[in-house]
Amino acid sequence: MISIVVFPGSNCDRDLKVAIEKTLKKKVDMVWHKTAHIKKSDMIFVPGGFSFGDHLRAGILATKSPAMKEVERLSKKGVPIIGICNGFQILTECKLLPGILIKNTNPKFLCKSIDLKVDNNSIFTSSFKNNQIIKLPIAHSQGNYFADKKVLNSLEDNNQVILRYCSPKGQINNNFNPNGSMNNIAGIINSSKNVFGLMPHPERAIDLTKQADGILFFKSLNMYL
Repeated sequence: MISIVVFPGSNCDRDLKVAIEKTLKKKVDMVWHKTAHIKKSDMIFVPGGFSFGDHLRAGILATKSPAMKEVERLSKKGVPIIGICNGFQILTECKLLPGILIKNTNPKFLCKSIDLKVDNNSIFTSSFKNNQIIKLPIAHSQGNYFADKKVLNSLEDNNQVILRYCSPKGQINNNFNPNGSMNNIAGIINSSKNVFGLMPHPERAIDLTKQADGILFFKSLNMYL
């Protein structure tokens, strides 16, 4: 069973459900945020959207939901957790991932396809080759990853940076950084390797003939299921 936590304001939960069903052929349980107990789950997704309207700051109110307390509990038991866009913001706000997502350097809402480098392979990206360049959509105004030097050094030293914004040829610099993220970070995992947060939307890249890297992302998850 794969679970998707749904909050007031979530708007990518249905897209995610369809993507999982199409690519993994697995049953999906939509978990309302007030759920105080999540039954056995093989994997939990925290979807994109605008949980609680992004009041205060993106993701912070969602951390107070009973369902997220369950996500925290199950993450400590080794259950794989994946947060996409607003889900990534929520995972940082509840400290399941280090750092924080702040306003883009240019605070406009970004909605476009972007090139990414799979910088360190992981169980969440096992269908990709290391250093492979992929393309996925982004849609956010608070995708600027920020952390202090100690945290950044730890992420780099432990190979926890999984995705970085890059050029079509894999160059990583400020010219190909859409939101100002430190070290061009687009996705990271926790030190235990079972919690993954990413700003791009793989669930939006499974049906397009020229943009189907989302399919490989979901197929990477098969080893967990």
